[in-house]
Amino acid sequence: MSLPSSLTLGSLRVDTPVVLAPMAGITNAAYRRLCAEQGAGLYVCEMITSRGLVEGDQHTRDMLVFDELETTRSVQLYGTDPVYVGKAAEILCAEHGVAHIDLNFGCPVPKVTRKGGGGVLPWKRGLLAEILEHAVAAATPYGVPVTMKTRKGIDEDHLTYLDAGRIAQETGCAAIALHGRTVAQAYSGAADWDAIGELAAAVDIPVLGNGDIWEAADAVRMVEQTGAAGVVVGRGCLGRPWLFRDLAAAFAGGGSSVVEPVETPTLGEVATMMRRHAELLCQHMGEERGCKEFRKHVSWYLKGFSAGGQMRRSLGLVDSLASLDALLAELDGDEPFPASELGAPRGRQGSPRARIVMPEGWLDDTDGAGCAIAEDADGGSGG
Repeated sequence: MSLPSSLTLGSLRVDTPVVLAPMAGITNAAYRRLCAEQGAGLYVCEMITSRGLVEGDQHTRDMLVFDELETTRSVQLYGTDPVYVGKAAEILCAEHGVAHIDLNFGCPVPKVTRKGGGGVLPWKRGLLAEILEHAVAAATPYGVPVTMKTRKGIDEDHLTYLDAGRIAQETGCAAIALHGRTVAQAYSGAADWDAIGELAAAVDIPVLGNGDIWEAADAVRMVEQTGAAGVVVGRGCLGRPWLFRDLAAAFAGGGSSVVEPVETPTLGEVATMMRRHAELLCQHMGEERGCKEFRKHVSWYLKGFSAGGQMRRSLGLVDSLASLDALLAELDGDEPFPASELGAPRGRQGSPRARIVMPEGWLDDTDGAGCAIAEDADGGSGG
């Protein structure tokens, strides 16, 4: 089969059918710029809360920072109250010039599900429809497409993804992204790509597949297997922003689904990427804070390489670009990329959750229209 070479979300055309998933503390303006330098696609800002935006919460405002070269601004919005979500969507369109709004109904974090948000919200079909209707109504006058991201359901006994797809289509969403795991799975186990295929067959709007894309070849297999219109990449790019280069090459031209072997970077090339990442963070945040932010990425960049414990500890304490340069110069630039890391999971995995934290009586009915529980102004998780 031929692969999609682009992605259409309403009025927005994305040159490569690849979306960077929002990740808390990761997908800030610097990281989005770094990934965009590698290949075309859509790069989504960290998740922000509707209430925080509407009420002018400073932390929320601080997250709405865009790089000067970020021509297509994409933001993921979290909310459980239709009115707040609608107002927040209008603010994003009118005051922040966004070109795409994604609504998060997939986050498995307890502080979010406790309020009936994230991955447990689609159980309330009526509430889900209300939220989507308000967001679409607010964004439509600006020509901004609204999409949603969700999971299969709360657990295997409470699946919601097919109803969510129907509701997304009926309310005017431009696409739906499905992470092939339940809330109970969190990030453990394997993603269910068959569910993505079921959803793609059930709706007329584009379906984006998410889960277990560690290499460009995985993305191609997912699209082939599911009929998805594109892919959403999260943990697979941690410490590997060049994955977007490989993805762009795999989807270029919409031709053959045979993926050419990718050229893996040497440790020297990885070090160059690390330096660029730190530089962008410092440009956006100042050197002291930028270097502190960079520290969390060190272990991902060096995963599988032979750099010793002392080097890793020193890089994890870096406080200036000069000290970073001195440390990176000590690495063996010719060391090849570790083959053991190709196709291997990255980032958090954890264990399945025996109990999902939800509002009392949440599972008693599947409508929930008018029963929104107000989220915290700063309750975002980014996921």
